[in-house]
Amino acid sequence: MHWGQFFCRIKCSGNRLLVSLCLVIPVIVLATEGFGISDDTIERVYREHGRRARNILLDWRELVDKNRHATDKAKLSAVNRFFNRRIRFVSDKRHWGRNDYWATPVETMVSRGGDCEDYSIAKYFTLRALGVPDERMRITYVRAKRLRQAHMVLTYYPSPQAEPLVLDNLTRKIQPASKRRDLIPVYSFNASNLWMAKERGRGRLVGSSSNVNLWRDVMNRIRRKALP
Repeated sequence: MHWGQFFCRIKCSGNRLLVSLCLVIPVIVLATEGFGISDDTIERVYREHGRRARNILLDWRELVDKNRHATDKAKLSAVNRFFNRRIRFVSDKRHWGRNDYWATPVETMVSRGGDCEDYSIAKYFTLRALGVPDERMRITYVRAKRLRQAHMVLTYYPSPQAEPLVLDNLTRKIQPASKRRDLIPVYSFNASNLWMAKERGRGRLVGSSSNVNLWRDVMNRIRRKALP
């Protein structure tokens, strides 16, 4: 298979993992440094969505300010706890009226809801805002054996060959991948690259993360500062 063809999305269809393939056009990967929420954005959110929406953005900014100089371990814990506690799980169909939609972190926070992709994306960009290097993180698609469906988590590698830690909206615990035998990795990506997974390993580099269409769409909306 030519790598111009790759995964557009993985969705659960009943108990079946559906993998869609499509032809994608290479694009320049957008930089994620400097992701943040400005005063203008917060004011706009307040006008359009009210006090609760504004407050969660203020709390998010406080989270970043307080943990900017913390250890990576403390950053992971604070970010995982923030989103798992503050965001309710809701399906894309119910939340956005679409079968599959990957929200920006601002969209997730303002709407105070999301599914596994949205949790993982919000955690990823928040940790980037906290200075965690991109090469230490991957958004990872897995098969959740107990749920019998596709699932997404954020994985963190303390060093290039280290066992990754798993940040999951299904549990408050951040655990090594070896403790998550209920998850079977499929593929992973970050701002730059895309990997096919190996069992518990770092996987095989197969191209640019721009090959994941929904991820490319999220990056474009972040660049445009899209709001719900």
